[in-house]
Amino acid sequence: MLRLVIGPDDLLYPDLAAKLPGRGIWVSADRTAVDLAGKKGLFNKSAGRAVKVPDDLSDSIERLLEARALSLLGLARRGGDVALGYDAVRLALKSARPAWRIEANDGAEDGRGKIDRLAQGAWGDVPVVACFSAETMGEALGRGTVVHASLATSAHSRAFGETIGKLAGFRSLDS
Repeated sequence: MLRLVIGPDDLLYPDLAAKLPGRGIWVSADRTAVDLAGKKGLFNKSAGRAVKVPDDLSDSIERLLEARALSLLGLARRGGDVALGYDAVRLALKSARPAWRIEANDGAEDGRGKIDRLAQGAWGDVPVVACFSAETMGEALGRGTVVHASLATSAHSRAFGETIGKLAGFRSLDS
């Protein structure tokens, strides 16, 4: 679920952390649900008054969820919970089951395939996210480009998983 708040200007704002002051309106973390609620006036009904729904509300939520997920990856890297690069991910997969694997969507298929086979053989079904570019991942993780990363089980991985779960309602995670 996503929380939206009504600002003083009667405009709806996404509240991903669910901490902004004011009356909240909850909606499923799904592009279709957000668009349908805006189109049918369900936000007005829930608020009990007329609210302004931005035309790009779903796109805005998607951008915010992407930024939050990448920020959480950066925090996890600074906390020592992320292995970066092919060799580091390969070694991490040999020593412990990661909570997540993050692969750049523009990375080479052969490298991704090798890591996939290693992960499947060692740990079974490790969730994989492949919806960020190598450049975007690199910016978030303090590198030029990053194609392969793994996230160890930690508080960061739980927060990342929650955010990625919401982002899945707005975009494919394996494109």
